[in-house]
Amino acid sequence: MDKLRNRAEAQKIAALLGLGEDPDSLAFLYALPSADVRKLREQTAAALFDGQPEMLDRIAKATKLVPAGVAAAISQKALGPRLAAAVAGRLEPHRAADIIEKLPVPFAAESCPHLDPRRIAGIVDSLDENLLVRIAVALAERGDHLTMGRFVGDIRDSALERILPQISDDLVLRTGVVVDRPERLGQIIELMGEERLAKVVGAASASGLWPEALAVAGLVTGEQRVRIAQLAAAQPPDALDSLVRATAEQDLWESLLPLVALLDEKERRAVAVLPSLRSPEVLAQVVRAVVATGLWSEFLPLVEVLPDDSRKVVADAASALDGTELDALAREVGRHDLWETVLPLVELMDDGAKQRIFELPAFQEQSAP
Repeated sequence: MDKLRNRAEAQKIAALLGLGEDPDSLAFLYALPSADVRKLREQTAAALFDGQPEMLDRIAKATKLVPAGVAAAISQKALGPRLAAAVAGRLEPHRAADIIEKLPVPFAAESCPHLDPRRIAGIVDSLDENLLVRIAVALAERGDHLTMGRFVGDIRDSALERILPQISDDLVLRTGVVVDRPERLGQIIELMGEERLAKVVGAASASGLWPEALAVAGLVTGEQRVRIAQLAAAQPPDALDSLVRATAEQDLWESLLPLVALLDEKERRAVAVLPSLRSPEVLAQVVRAVVATGLWSEFLPLVEVLPDDSRKVVADAASALDGTELDALAREVGRHDLWETVLPLVELMDDGAKQRIFELPAFQEQSAP
């Protein structure tokens, strides 16, 4: 999941730095641990907002001396959205909320991307719910999923229940990937309900958002993750094949394979016969990814139901692994008691490869009485 999470974090950092939404300029962040990239984003926000000029503090103090309506008028006429947001970040949450409630909704929505992320929770909690819903919908109309991701984790359930029906399925996916408080994502999915979740998963194919769907699935746990995997597997074959193609193009096997492992045998068979998984190049890529990530226990249940020619490709790719990689495979198989799945694969290898497998220390340990 690090690749997808880091891509989302890079998007957020790029937005903070005014680099736009394209994270490619920060691609060097992708290889780092996701927790480190998130910490870098938090440090970036602190450096940007704590280093603001003292003039903003003087303006903030001045707004306390006038009625909220006057302060709102000054924000519109003299400050503009960016400076108004910077000043709001210097105020107590209740005072900031009082001023925001006097602002036109479009102006408030335009200001939201420039608000100090650390101040969002307090301000959101202080805002009138009707206004909160209108601002969220205005952000959705702007397609500003990055700002929505900052706010959505702090919005109370009663407001979310009103907001979600007014947001498109693809925007729900884009926002889910960049939620600043991913621990809230499970509750948001519960509020969506089964029918809406199915539509959102369906939108992943229609809108080319399978990576976003994989990222959201990786952020939830338990039955919700299983349900997303099942809904993806239930898509028409062309749509499901587009998921595998997107995974291959972006090398996202580390995100897809754990979901496939959650499926029952019938659902796995629907994946196994997809045209994209008949490609020797794709299958070889999967094996390389599994070697790199150690996801043998997630991959082998899929191998078990692959067509014979595809299983032979996997067997040949596995037989080409070096001794250390083969031993790691054998140990993982032993740890999860998957020899019944692996031995038919070994039978497809040539005699030299079989001999290498049987001589592995991990295999010898498994074979010992």
